[in-house]
Amino acid sequence: MSHTERLTRYVAEFVDEMAANGIENVVISPGSRSTPLAMTFVEHEQLKEWIVIDERSAAFFALGLAKKTKKPVALLCSSGTATANYFPAIVEAKQSRVPLIVLTADRPHELRDVGAPQAIDQIKMYGNYVKWFHEMALPEDSEMMLDYVRSKAAQAIDMATEGNPGPVQLNFPFREPLVPDFTIDDMWGKKRNPDKYGFSKGEKVLAPYELQRVLEKLAGKKNGLIVCGPQTDIKLASAIFALAKAWGIPVLADPLSQLRSGKHDKTYIIETYDAFLRDQAIRDMLDADFIIRFGAMPVSKPYLFYLKEQKNTLHFVVEAEEGYREPTGKRTHFISADPATFCEQLARTEMQMDVSWLRKWVTMNEIAEKHLQQHNKDEITEGSAVYSLVESLLHDSTLFTGNSMAVRDVDSFLLQTDKQMEVLANRGANGIDGVVSTAAGAAASGNPVTLLIGDLSFFHDMNGLLAVKHYQLNVTVLLINNNGGGIFSFLPQASEGKYFEALFGTPLNIDFKHAVKLYGGDYCLVENETALQEALAKAQQQTGLSVVEVRTDRTQNAAWHQKIWDAINQEIKAHRW
Repeated sequence: MSHTERLTRYVAEFVDEMAANGIENVVISPGSRSTPLAMTFVEHEQLKEWIVIDERSAAFFALGLAKKTKKPVALLCSSGTATANYFPAIVEAKQSRVPLIVLTADRPHELRDVGAPQAIDQIKMYGNYVKWFHEMALPEDSEMMLDYVRSKAAQAIDMATEGNPGPVQLNFPFREPLVPDFTIDDMWGKKRNPDKYGFSKGEKVLAPYELQRVLEKLAGKKNGLIVCGPQTDIKLASAIFALAKAWGIPVLADPLSQLRSGKHDKTYIIETYDAFLRDQAIRDMLDADFIIRFGAMPVSKPYLFYLKEQKNTLHFVVEAEEGYREPTGKRTHFISADPATFCEQLARTEMQMDVSWLRKWVTMNEIAEKHLQQHNKDEITEGSAVYSLVESLLHDSTLFTGNSMAVRDVDSFLLQTDKQMEVLANRGANGIDGVVSTAAGAAASGNPVTLLIGDLSFFHDMNGLLAVKHYQLNVTVLLINNNGGGIFSFLPQASEGKYFEALFGTPLNIDFKHAVKLYGGDYCLVENETALQEALAKAQQQTGLSVVEVRTDRTQNAAWHQKIWDAINQEIKAHRW
């Protein structure tokens, strides 16, 4: 049997098994050594291929698609430095628990360490940032090897999705010639073995005696908090609020918790805590007996300060799978159980909470909401721009937010709403790279995406717009251009006048209109809130790429935020508690 037939059967059965085990999308960056897999993926009728030329952009695109669909996505590139360009997105996927099947083509063993072109050491190259690595055997078509290649396809998907999801890597050495032959008989191996590998999984439920231990710790406690950080299970909201209602305790909801929006009961939601927990005196008024946290650590830094100061507070972190996401080092009881089921278990037990505790949080929240909604429509600020963006979003929207100031302004100005929307971000490693590509990948799911992003992050990943143009994805971008790193104006570095602009402010002085036109997008620059609302409403009705730019001043923006925080804190402290 020829080399080409052996190669074709081996690769085809691998690809077919991936499709049989639920892979629907594969993101491919063109290259020579990956030819066998690339052509076979495109040939398989159950798979949708996305061609993204730049590997760094491609990896973030796959990340966004997997994040939005909540399904693993395959990612394929050629050998050499192409594989290294995947690294930032793989780090983010590991940290944010997103399943990716990373397929790296490689030179065969005889061409390694001998100076062959595009040959680097790809063995375990992503280190601990992948959950599993496997060096694939050279292609053969014996019964045993075809079973082997199918088993590895199935195992890769299972490893990426079991427990806490994350990326896995399979490294494929291929000898030339590389072009498969799709005319061979029974290429997909259906006649040989019509069945697929299967994995059955169940839900983790806390055992009765473990539940009793938790309840004994909580017995007699009057001032409790539920905190929900970044997480993507929209169904969790109803379970959390049912528990909050049963116990009469407030829920601190992160902007990425999926709790601030939707039709569920939001009576007990506290969404403005980032604003009033900035004040030490107010934090001192809010000593909690216990905190139960779901999801990752919230975005809010004032909440982090608050938690660190809660010296005698019982702290519980609930994870669907084992994990350690508790950056304060606080003594914590980790609970490994399905979060919604755990909420239902707790809600069956009656707890006598202090009504004044809930009333205090709700009143502070109402005061903060009042100030955060006050805007002058004849001008525009970064905060009011985000408020207008949220108001403009259509029902069942996806909001993707960049990091640094973007996600923090979403934390401040995404107030509770009955609109159904999903809010996503790359909050694993919190980087500003790859954000445009990740949002484009989320839009590839078929749902329009609105991206909130700053100018530095937009600049970092402008080539992510190529996929938006190529596939005519529906992406609206609200570009907040403060000509540099706006978040540093809120940090101690802002007082270092000699170094600030060069090292931290880093102004770009770029006219982004030309970049948007380069990628075939619609561009609009607005100068007040009324014009912004009109531009966003128009963009929401258009197809393809629309970019609405708002230009602000970093120094003025920091002062504007501080003025609002001061007004909130002054009114709260003046209130008769």
